[in-house]
Parts: sequence; structure tokens; C-alpha cells
Amino acid sequence: MKDVKEYAEKNKDRFVSELVELLKIPSISADPAYKKELLKTADAVKKRMEEAGCDLVEICETPGNPIVYGEKIIDKNLPTVLVYGHYDVQPPDPLELWDNPPFEPVIKKTAAHPEGAIFARGACDDKGQMYMHVKALEYMTKTGQLPCNVKFMIEGEEEVGSESLGWFIQRNKEKLANDVILISDTGMIAPDAPSITTGLRGLSYVEVTVTGPNRDLHSGLYGGAVANPINVLAKMIASLTDENNHITIPGFYDKVEELSKEERAKMAEAPFDLDKYKKALDLDDVYGEKGYSTNERNSIRPTLDVNGIWGGYTGEGAKTVIAAKAHAKISMRLVPNQDWKEITELFKKHFESIAPRGVKVEVNPHHGGQAYVTPINTLEYKAANDAYVESFGKTPIPQRSGGSIPIVALFEKELKSKTILMGFGLDSDAIHSPNEHFGVWNFLKGIQTIPLFYKHFTKLTKK
Repeated sequence: MKDVKEYAEKNKDRFVSELVELLKIPSISADPAYKKELLKTADAVKKRMEEAGCDLVEICETPGNPIVYGEKIIDKNLPTVLVYGHYDVQPPDPLELWDNPPFEPVIKKTAAHPEGAIFARGACDDKGQMYMHVKALEYMTKTGQLPCNVKFMIEGEEEVGSESLGWFIQRNKEKLANDVILISDTGMIAPDAPSITTGLRGLSYVEVTVTGPNRDLHSGLYGGAVANPINVLAKMIASLTDENNHITIPGFYDKVEELSKEERAKMAEAPFDLDKYKKALDLDDVYGEKGYSTNERNSIRPTLDVNGIWGGYTGEGAKTVIAAKAHAKISMRLVPNQDWKEITELFKKHFESIAPRGVKVEVNPHHGGQAYVTPINTLEYKAANDAYVESFGKTPIPQRSGGSIPIVALFEKELKSKTILMGFGLDSDAIHSPNEHFGVWNFLKGIQTIPLFYKHFTKLTKK
């Protein structure tokens, strides 16, 4: 596969143009108003997979958004790689913080991407990274270098919890049978410091509502006499962590895996510049659980964060009102051994218990998933390692991620296969934020590296 770099460079403009067209479709899964756009995106992905060389591509209906399934089977005696990705994206809000409209992609140079980056919602998470696999397949089929079988499972609900994916897997285990699952929905340390994600945190996501009086009240006539739901909610949330930023929910840490000093020392070898980290985020200092480094806080430690909070009057000018209700969305990132359903129940029980008399509290779980750690002594990992060595000229660093892909643990449970996480995004790519982007160099580097995984994995499994 010596010509893979040449093929990617030769077709660069076409590859980027095709991705731009995909990014123009607002496939927002959190908002039912975008259902037609989600279906349009699924059709577009199907078309591109057919063009890339899949012999079978179908749009599979689910109770929710459809899954695009494709396959190229060249020999049933050869190993099979199952590629997972998602075509749905996060809501782009707040729109006023985007430098350009989120679904009108533009290419601009940045400090991290001197060769240019595509700015659009979904550029890195996950349309750009998912599309690398489609173009990698194109290269292998067009040049007659596909060494094994490949299957695709591209879903449209990842950003809202992948509720239909488990339903689909349960009913299609034979169709999805594979020897390894390959995902690009993570990142790497830097272009000159390639890394393979070896761990993902789990997730518990809930919405809470605090209700006080039966209607909004005049803050002069009733202020000080009745509980203010917004004030109460703010106090309740503040009490969920202590002065050391340790989560106060009883039982929360009971099953948390504590890494050894040796493992933590190995993690610390990964290149990290704290001053650059703070400068990139315009921060005077970092903040987090006492006793842990920044890289440990965002990967091997559990967290609790408020993702949204609202209530009362938020329009222009003043309105002196005590709101009847206050709301918040809260996510908890979890580590191995923490069961997300158990943590959700612990949160619910605790949050209800700390509510003062005079208000009612409702906790509604949204979705969640288990943490995942992949071993680095397997054939799958060695194949990925060898692919990076051949592509980048250096050994990749195994790295745990702070993000969550809840379905990875489900894959191993239901399909009995390991997952390899080959991500090519950077921390600075602003996924889930305004001005999300994905480097053109990173995009092409993924297309160049992925076929090498197929090559090395096939060689290793043949032995």
C-alpha cells in the first residue's frame, strides 16, 4: 500500500468537496424538527458507500433513526472488520458564537491546522472521521488492495444515546458478525504525537426539575416567604461537590478503579503543555479534583457537570419574578466498574433527599453507557500500532479519553469482539462547541492510515 498517500493527495479536492456536501445537511438528532435532514444524510451516506465499492448497502429502519449498513465480502475465510460511525450531529447552539454558519462549511487555516481545517458542525464529530473510512474503502477497492472483508454500521442517534442501536444489534448479530470493530470518533495527542485511544469513560445523563409555588410569583410580594426554585436548585447543585471538587453523592466512588502509581506515571509520559492548554482556553488556571493532574481528571476520574440550567425570566430588561420551576441538565462521566444505571439511581436518591421542604424535585434519566478499556496486548491493538508506525513513522501512545461512546461496551457484550479506536481529531477541534472543525491534513492522514490497519490485521490473523 505504498501508493495510499499518493492516492489521497491526488483525490484530495474531491474528498474534501464530498465531505463538505455531507456537512451542509443539518442532521441534528436531538431535535425532531430535523428528521427529514437525518433521512437525507442517511441517503447521502448510502450513496457514497456504494460508490466506494460496497456490494450491498441498505438503509435499515429502527424504532428511531435509520442505520446505514454496507458490506464488501471478498472471501468468507478472511477476517472481517466492522466499521462503526454516526451521521447525526450535536445542535449548533449558541449560533451567535459561530464565526460562520454551522452548516455552511468553510476552510480556514489555524495554528493547529496550518494546511487548513473544515469549519462546520459535525466536521470532526463524526462525519469527517466516519467519512475517512468510506474513502479508505474506495482506495482499497479501486486499487485492488482490499485484504479482507469489511462491514459498515453508521447510525443516526449517537448524540442522543444510541437508543435504537441495541435494538438493531440484538436482531442482526449474524449480519454484524466480525473479527474486530473499528471506530474513528476520538482524537490523538498531536500530528507529531500519534495516539490510540484505549479507554472511554461511561456516562449518566439526567434532567432535574425543582418546583415551588403553583405559578410564577411577584418577587416583592412573596420574596423571602416562599422557596425560590432557582435559588434552591443552585444550592442543591453546589452541594454535589465539596471544597476538593470531590463528588458528594453517597456511594458514588465505591467501585471507582484506582490506577497504580506505575500506571499514572506511564500516563504522565504523554506530551502535555499546561501553559498552552490554559492559553488555548483563555484560562488563568485549571480546576478539578484535588490530587490529580489535568490529564487524569479528564480521563481516569469520574466527573459531574451541569450542561444547562434555566428558569424564570431571561429576556431583555427586568422582570421581578419568582419562577415556579427551575431546571438543569446534568452529566456524569464514569470510569470502569461504575455502572451507569446504578450511578443514576444513586444520584436520584441523593438529589431528592437534599431538597428542602417547600419544593418538589423530579429527576428524569435521559441516557447513559458503560466505560470501556481495551487491552494493548491483543492482535487488534498490534495491528493498529503497526499501522501508525508505518503511517507516522513513530510508535503511537496509548491514551485514555475523557469522552464517552456508550455503545462500545455494548459491542463487546453482544458481538463478542474488541474495538479499536483510531481517532484523528485534535483537542482544539471544538467538538460539541461553536466553530467545530477538522484539519484537512488529519482527514487525509486518516484515509492513509486506515488501510494499513486492514493490511496488518489481516496478516496477523492469518498466522
